[in-house]
Amino acid sequence: MGSFSIWHWLIVLLVVVLIFGTKKLKNIGSDLGSAVKGFKDGVKGAGDVAEEQAASGPAAQVTAAKREAETVDVEAKTKS
Repeated sequence: MGSFSIWHWLIVLLVVVLIFGTKKLKNIGSDLGSAVKGFKDGVKGAGDVAEEQAASGPAAQVTAAKREAETVDVEAKTKS
């Protein structure tokens, strides 16, 4: 009673096909497949980027002198 038989699953599959249609189910399947492929490529690419950063050495540190060169001083004027 706790598990479903093959007949239950076939009826559920038939209802899903009747509700959504085969074309929409095919589109959903291809979208899901491309999403999984993109995720795998992204995970693989993230590992490559981490390896490249480790090989290039530590990141450069920002110094106070560099910050001062980019700072712009502005005086606030009061409205009259």
